[in-house]
Amino acid sequence: MTDDKNLIARLKQAEHRNEAFGTLLKTYGDRLYWHIRRIVVSHDDAEDVMQETAVKILTSIDGYRGESSLLTWLFRIATNEALQHLRRECHVFQSLDALGETLAERVAAAADVDADRATVLFQQAIAKLPTQQRLAFNMRYYDEMPYEEMAVVTGKTVGSLKTNYHLAVEKIKRYVKENSI
Repeated sequence: MTDDKNLIARLKQAEHRNEAFGTLLKTYGDRLYWHIRRIVVSHDDAEDVMQETAVKILTSIDGYRGESSLLTWLFRIATNEALQHLRRECHVFQSLDALGETLAERVAAAADVDADRATVLFQQAIAKLPTQQRLAFNMRYYDEMPYEEMAVVTGKTVGSLKTNYHLAVEKIKRYVKENSI
């Protein structure tokens, strides 16, 4: 936490911003990238969103009040940017949740020829989840984030996140079972 406070202080100082931002990306960049990638699925989209996230972090750092951990704040920005990216992809009458089929197709298309079928099915099952369930599942399963932090990132209640996670797990199990050979 002390390192984060020091990093934030340096980010807020113009003369140290570039060096501090490099440290921030070195420290948290991979976690942010994979969090974004699990939301938008494709590598190219994740890279675009990562750049948008970086810009947002730099332009918003002066507004960081320290009410949550730095990582939680970064995840909130990354999540919002990734969801914005998906919204831009949606057609006028299509909801974010309707993108699930498209995201599942991207998973299949991006899968290596030698990819394990169970892994691809698992990823497709996640992609087909409604947005809030997918977010809850990814943050809990992959990022091992406590529900309280997830609530700060998403703006949802702990209870709704627990429900979304439970529903996601059940849907994933059902999808994998129904689509296994």
